[in-house]
This record gives sequence, structure tokens and C-alpha cells, in this order.
Amino acid sequence: MTANTDMIKLYSSRILALAADIPRHQRLNAPGATARRRAPLCGSTVTVDLTVKDGKVVDFGQDVKACALGQAAASVVGANIVGCTVDQVHDARDALKQMLTANGPTPPAPFEGLEVLRPAQEYKNRHASILLSLDAAVEAIEATP
Repeated sequence: MTANTDMIKLYSSRILALAADIPRHQRLNAPGATARRRAPLCGSTVTVDLTVKDGKVVDFGQDVKACALGQAAASVVGANIVGCTVDQVHDARDALKQMLTANGPTPPAPFEGLEVLRPAQEYKNRHASILLSLDAAVEAIEATP
């Protein structure tokens, strides 16, 4: 395949649709914790605000300044994270990393929509951007008092 064909495959209409419609893309007024992550290769950033109560994410907001792949991942996270246990968020982040780096399984429900990013496995320079939202969410969870 040519490089142009590979890029067209990577930026599918589904990825672009997710990137264009990111749920919970506003910062929270009074979060329980905040974390900001940056992908050094491309400069993409995601700032996550969240509140955890009784071991579950009860509120979530994010400011996403990332490529379409990072935006698509943030879209799936924003649509599904509220109501998840902290373990589910950790498991999703770990599974996404394994999916990208070791052809691991799709992240478990409710984050199975991240499967759309599987074609990015071949683009290691994009992995950090794709992981930003979940990395920041895990960091914020760990900073929760």
C-alpha cells in the first residue's frame, strides 16, 4: 500500500466523525481532581477534570487539543467514562495500550468503541496522542483524595 492509502485507511470516516463530536468537552467547575497530559512527539494535549465518588467516576470533563486520532479516543472516553469504576478506567487504559503496541484485545465495555483506532497500531508516533485522554483520567483518579 502507498503511504497515502495507508493514511486514508487510518483516518476513516468513523474516526473523523468521533473527532468532530467529543462528548463532555468542557472543563468542570469544581472537579475532584485534574490532570494534563501531553504527547511529546506531536504536542497534543488533553486536560481532564473528574470527580470520583464511592469508587466510580461521577463527573468528567476534558479539554482536548489533539490530532483526529487523539480526539476520536477522547470522544469514546467522554461518552463512556461516567459511571465506570476506577478499575474499569485503569483496565481500559491498559487494554488500549496493549491493543496499540502488542495487538492485544479490544478494550472491554464500555470502551470497546476504541477498536476503531486499531489501524493506528502501525503508527507508533500516534500512540501517545491516542492514549492521552485515558492516561490523564488515570492520573486524575490517582490524584483523587
